[in-house]
Amino acid sequence: MTIVYLYTALCTVGGADRSIIQKANYLADEMHQDVFIITDSQKGRPSVFPISPRVRHIDIAIDFDRQYHHNLLVRGCYYFTLMRLYRKKLNYWLKTLKPDIVISTLGRELDFLTQLDDGSIKIGESHIAKPYTRNLHLMEQREFPYKQIARHWRKKQEEAVKKLDALVVLTQNDADNWKEVKKACIIPNFLPFLPENGSSCLEKRIISIGRYNEQKGYDRLIEAWGKVNRKHPDWHIRIYGEGQDRDRLQELIGKHHIENSFSLCPPTKNIQEKYLGSSIYVMSSRFEGLPMALLEAMACGVPCISFDCPYGPAEIITPEEDGILVRNGNTDELADAICRLIEDTDKRIRMGKQAQKNIQRYSREEVMKLWNELFNTLTTTRP
Repeated sequence: MTIVYLYTALCTVGGADRSIIQKANYLADEMHQDVFIITDSQKGRPSVFPISPRVRHIDIAIDFDRQYHHNLLVRGCYYFTLMRLYRKKLNYWLKTLKPDIVISTLGRELDFLTQLDDGSIKIGESHIAKPYTRNLHLMEQREFPYKQIARHWRKKQEEAVKKLDALVVLTQNDADNWKEVKKACIIPNFLPFLPENGSSCLEKRIISIGRYNEQKGYDRLIEAWGKVNRKHPDWHIRIYGEGQDRDRLQELIGKHHIENSFSLCPPTKNIQEKYLGSSIYVMSSRFEGLPMALLEAMACGVPCISFDCPYGPAEIITPEEDGILVRNGNTDELADAICRLIEDTDKRIRMGKQAQKNIQRYSREEVMKLWNELFNTLTTTRP
């Protein structure tokens, strides 16, 4: 088969970027499919994660950043002009490549993808839960006309998803979100690594991974850490990421007087080593799709503490067996849970070992088996 992935740009140290590249690499290297990744705004930037030489990356060079920093009217004119160009270029490439399957991550191309007559099977693959796709929830929190625009885009998204041949989501909870629109298949992302030996869980170090933005909730983690630090000043937490909220978070760290124990670190490609050198993983997100960092930490034998946010943590963590779930947004409970694991070394070690065992269900082979079954079903049942 010829398979095409559509994505904005492969240039961030993010879960979606890595997941798409790893699946494309597996399909090309292990299953010997012809695989292409088409981006719209790479703009010459290198991919953060390695792409197999068997996978061809094509960038069609649409500078969607041009629309930003203008008023709503000017931005709208820019957007529709760029979208016409995007449709024209993508239509050219799909008719040239003649793919059997095209996979969209529900990006901009969703607006017109099913209208292109290239003959391919069209699959939507959502990396974020339905309420938070394309950051529409942020527009819905603003005043008129942004609320109306968000409602319009949600309706357009649902109408476009109905026309897809299949929709793939990461969790059962998100599949329930789509049930009124389209029946969704549940295929999680797979683990990028499964180290043989896990963390000792003896280092006085806690880790978290993610972008410095509203979603990841690091303002809540800083508040909780202020309470932990007063009881355990010899423990240190490190966050690895980047994002627009970095300066604001650094100010909050100063406000809580935890500069000596709370560090904002740049992204690292050698994240496995950081997990293995840590004893607890903490996730403070307001929402997720399927949090890869939880899977990775557990694969490294690190017990996880997470807010029970929508969506994902409750489907990954078995409470009090391989990690701890606390009520979403309750920073007192989060601080108490961190202190409990700090103070109980035996429990930490036991949870870490169980986490490494339980997470095997997200192995590469198990997950790609589900994708292969979906591809075969769609190609054999389509007229």
